[in-house]
Amino acid sequence: MKKTLVILASTLAMSGAFAQTTAPAGAAPASAAAPAPASGAAHYEQRVEQRITYLHTQLKITPEQEPQWKTFADVMRTNGETMAGLYEQRMANPNQSALDDMKQYSAIATAHADGTKKLVDAFEPLYTSLSPDQKKLADTTFHHPSRAEGHHKHGGKSKAKKKAAPADETVKP
Repeated sequence: MKKTLVILASTLAMSGAFAQTTAPAGAAPASAAAPAPASGAAHYEQRVEQRITYLHTQLKITPEQEPQWKTFADVMRTNGETMAGLYEQRMANPNQSALDDMKQYSAIATAHADGTKKLVDAFEPLYTSLSPDQKKLADTTFHHPSRAEGHHKHGGKSKAKKKAAPADETVKP
């Protein structure tokens, strides 16, 4: 269960702000210029703001697109606040029962799904306003190569690779 929580936490840390992307070669990661993040809500807030700044730059948002961008960025911020609060609640109760643990996990998953829906709804008008070149940038920026290859971000194997594994291979959790 802890492994699942860690995977969920890393996946949702950006509040479902689509796929994590890799900065272009030669670009300094946002975390390199920033001081070490604070814990809890401040950490999530900082990561969301870094992501917003990165995406604004990467997508080359024009002044005309700022209203749509602001709506999208505000949804990212709200989602980040919601997820940070849920994770803080979860971490504040490390010795809870299995039932309470499952209920909290369900609340996090539901909030993630709701937040993702809101994010898609906010992104659609922005994406529609983008120029063809900006749409290409967005398509590349939000593309998650490991999904296309059937891998999960946490290093899982695709079904094809699992089937091709030797019969004597030990399965590790």
